[in-house]
Amino acid sequence: MASEDVVERVEREHRPSPIDVHVGSRVRLRRTLLGMSQEKLGEALGLTFQQVQKYERGVNRIGASRLFDLSRVLDVPIGFFFDDMPPEMGGGQSNRRFGGFQEVQDGFEDDTLHRRETLELVRAYYRITDPSVRKRVFDLIKSLAPSE
Repeated sequence: MASEDVVERVEREHRPSPIDVHVGSRVRLRRTLLGMSQEKLGEALGLTFQQVQKYERGVNRIGASRLFDLSRVLDVPIGFFFDDMPPEMGGGQSNRRFGGFQEVQDGFEDDTLHRRETLELVRAYYRITDPSVRKRVFDLIKSLAPSE
């Protein structure tokens, strides 16, 4: 019985923390929205792309100074990395104090932001340089969506 407890404790210690996984997924989300490769992010931080991969998977914990560097390179407030954290991990309304991008919207699932289609659409939208054309595209998309 005691050896089973030790095995369970060792396995638990080698699993990434759900918070580290969440923060890593937010790094990946922002990097992807910017159209930045893991290599480019690594160069900006003085890391290899393998280290960036480990951060994004939550395998390696991101320290405070690295989180600060990531926020500067990815041009987001530090709180962005904690936005949309599930309540069971300490997320929820209290996340808003970090000054991130969290917006609670009815019917808007967090998974939607992580789909490749969403990321590609956002990137393409922001590549439209003419503000009036971008506004017309925005209005078109809104008009095609079912009304609430």
